[in-house]
Amino acid sequence: EWHRVVFYRRLAEIVGQYLKKGSQVYVEGRLRTRKWQDRDGQERYTTEIEATEMQMLGPKPADAKMEPSPGPGRQRQDESGGAGSAAAPKWQDDDIPF
Repeated sequence: EWHRVVFYRRLAEIVGQYLKKGSQVYVEGRLRTRKWQDRDGQERYTTEIEATEMQMLGPKPADAKMEPSPGPGRQRQDESGGAGSAAAPKWQDDDIPF
């Protein structure tokens, strides 16, 4: 089953850099339902997961590129929406699950 997941701030940067469609991830967050109007003026609703925590799962793809210190494999955002303020540990090959 597929779900719409919304990432903000540092989580969005990590997702954009390391995940591709179909990547396996563990996500925690809040369900948000939004109401909007389509081009025909019809009211539509959509429910999304607003991610507050994410962990990459699954095997590391062969074409994955390593860049220095992109952040931890498990990232959590605080209630203000920003990433945690603690210094991020350096990535090790064994820390990246894919």
